[in-house]
Amino acid sequence: MNPKMSQLRKKAMALPLLPGVYIMHDKDSKIIYIGKAKALKNRVSQYFGSQNNHPEKVRRMVDNVDDFEYIITDSEFEALILECSLIKQHTPKYNILLKDDKGYSYIRVSDGDWPKITYALQKNDDGARYIGPYKSSYYVKNAVEEANKIFMLPTCNRKFPRDFRKSRPCLNYHIKQCMAPCTGRVKLKDYQESVAQALEFLKGGSSNSIKKLTEEMERAAENLEFERAAKIRDKINSVKKMRDKQKVVSNKILDQDVIGCFTDGGKVCFQVFRFEGGRLFDRESFIFDSGDPQSDVEEFILSYYTLRNDVPKNIAIDRELDDMEEISQWLSQKRGNKVNVTVPQRGEQAQLVAMCRSNAAEALAQKKGATVREYGVLEELKDALGLKKLPEYIESYDISNLAGTENVAGMIVYKNGKPLKSAYRKFKIKGFEGQDDYASMAEVLTRRFEEYKKAEKSDEGFGKMPDLILLDGGKGQVAAVKQALAQIGIDVPLFGMVKDDKHRTRAITGDGGEISISSKRALFTFVSKMQDEVHRFAIGYHHNRRSKNTFKSSLTEIDGVGQVRAKNLLRYFRTIENISKADLQEIENAPKMTKDAALAVYKYFHPEKFDRE
Repeated sequence: MNPKMSQLRKKAMALPLLPGVYIMHDKDSKIIYIGKAKALKNRVSQYFGSQNNHPEKVRRMVDNVDDFEYIITDSEFEALILECSLIKQHTPKYNILLKDDKGYSYIRVSDGDWPKITYALQKNDDGARYIGPYKSSYYVKNAVEEANKIFMLPTCNRKFPRDFRKSRPCLNYHIKQCMAPCTGRVKLKDYQESVAQALEFLKGGSSNSIKKLTEEMERAAENLEFERAAKIRDKINSVKKMRDKQKVVSNKILDQDVIGCFTDGGKVCFQVFRFEGGRLFDRESFIFDSGDPQSDVEEFILSYYTLRNDVPKNIAIDRELDDMEEISQWLSQKRGNKVNVTVPQRGEQAQLVAMCRSNAAEALAQKKGATVREYGVLEELKDALGLKKLPEYIESYDISNLAGTENVAGMIVYKNGKPLKSAYRKFKIKGFEGQDDYASMAEVLTRRFEEYKKAEKSDEGFGKMPDLILLDGGKGQVAAVKQALAQIGIDVPLFGMVKDDKHRTRAITGDGGEISISSKRALFTFVSKMQDEVHRFAIGYHHNRRSKNTFKSSLTEIDGVGQVRAKNLLRYFRTIENISKADLQEIENAPKMTKDAALAVYKYFHPEKFDRE
């Protein structure tokens, strides 16, 4: 914790209730964060109060603050303008910073009589022809793929005429996406004409290509070249179909940007879809450490459009912002006329925003080795339980015993929505004899977190602090464990998984009563599977302990027979019944057996013979 916290809070409480910009410095007087505020006192003092409600990114920043300064402005809009200017000038460590280093892309046309069209991220001195540069690599890649499909150009690694008739045509030929020059039956003139038409399509777009192709088709028909006219007609139809597919929702989409945001509490991902002429022509993805969701979105928009020279007339975002009016005013000033910043609630625009946000979730999920479906159910769980961050690392516990004997517990772990079996742990209850599920659960969790305090911090196992703990049990177990954890200073979200009278998951319980999950199919399935898994793991350990004890109570009670010999006997004879029926010589022949040990085993199972003797 920052040793100067009380001093900084005292200084913050003396700030005026006026709009302005605040500037945080570290011990080397370097600027580490710049923010704006409608009321400086209220905003800045929040940093130096309780740290429990701050995200990790904010806590790290506050720990490094040695001093701060501030600048009062006449309005909130002036504060926003000044904030943008200062961030651009000083690039503080804890502000969301974007780099204007997006590379250019090119359309590459290889040399030779049989050229191929591909996309490239840089120009090389290889004799090929390069068209560009283009700012959007997404647009170039998709446009080249479309052109090759429409005009049936090869995308394979074969070189022509070197590879004529050397192998059969690939699948693209059979699905009519390649004219298959590899067969040697395509005329060079026809191939070069298709390449020229594809390049015209790439340079002029769909509408211009249709116009030129229509003119060519009509000329071919007038010259009685009906076969050629039919081929051109098919290309026109392909261009029209591809143009229809380019519409994401419908042709009513505005020239606009759509911004979606998804956070898991630790990281935040922004996805930007850029539309022009009714089609998606570019998309960008950005991942940062997460702070406050409101501040994250505002900072991102300001940073993103500070670097962009072209601001669209319409921007759709996925949430309301406190400074929406000021941000819209700043964007309008940058564009030179009014910019509409909206939060669509229904219709096609709302669908676009939802799709953008879903892509942001997918990008973040992929970065963490999960899927968007798994992240979706974790977000449902977060909302249902009122958690502050996404529960990426969940521990679940269950107790198993038989009338108070062989009292054990199992701990399972779910990481990013999937079981992490390497982090599973088993516990034997040591604190007491008999059956007491509340005391058993409290003992297990206490021991677990005592190990956490001793262990080095890690990404899994006892050295990892979970985001959520789910107990297989009700209010009693939850209350007992909460009391035990409070005594050792551990504060982790803790809930119980409640079953109905048919032993099926019914709800989740906490301090405030039960939370029904039956209406949320994905969440219900997720929690049910977790409860079944922890029960399976705990009861499996219990059965294993019982079988070992049964094992001990028979063979290992015999003089001269320990664990190793007992295991060898069972492995050799398969069952205890077979051992009891074996004669002395057979037992002596078993691995690791001596004559004395074999005699002791034989006596154990046939005492009546020795009694008579």
